[in-house]
Amino acid sequence: MTELTVKLADIQTKLKAKKSSYNSFGKYNFRKAEDILEAIKPFLLEHKVYVVTTEEIIGTEPVPMIKTTATISDGTSAIHATAIVGVDLNQKGMQTSQQFGAASTYGKKYALGNLLLIDDTEDADASNTHGKTTAKTLAAKKSKMNKEQFGKAKMFIVAGGDIKSIEAKYEVSAAQIAELKQIVKDRSLK
Repeated sequence: MTELTVKLADIQTKLKAKKSSYNSFGKYNFRKAEDILEAIKPFLLEHKVYVVTTEEIIGTEPVPMIKTTATISDGTSAIHATAIVGVDLNQKGMQTSQQFGAASTYGKKYALGNLLLIDDTEDADASNTHGKTTAKTLAAKKSKMNKEQFGKAKMFIVAGGDIKSIEAKYEVSAAQIAELKQIVKDRSLK
């Protein structure tokens, strides 16, 4: 192991980044990139390292894609982690610069999380439902539908599946719902 790897492992095991923000719609706490950056600052001088993030646009079709790289370095060696996010240009109420800013912030959060091994789970005692599954627990397990999953969802609908089954498993955007409804409509016309 290199000296930088040892330093990073020490930071990964000791770092605690709080979830300082609250989503009142989803009723959950979440952390932002700023929370992670604030949490890592005490380790920088101690380990004589620095952390930076960089971004680049890596594609534009079907949506702009931003690749964010988080890097930890001691000036000699560097370790990198990346995250790739799409820019949702259909977000209502947001100007284009805000849409890119939201994607940028999201990419930084996940690149830093990948580098520092931060996950979004709670400790076992805090999340223990003692065998009882609540609607809130089920909602928390839903993940955003990625492009591959959406393709499978469309095939599921074509084959006769229903949209509610997909919504029960994934967070589905309004645009995705509209496209799935159109498939149901087209299917019923055949």
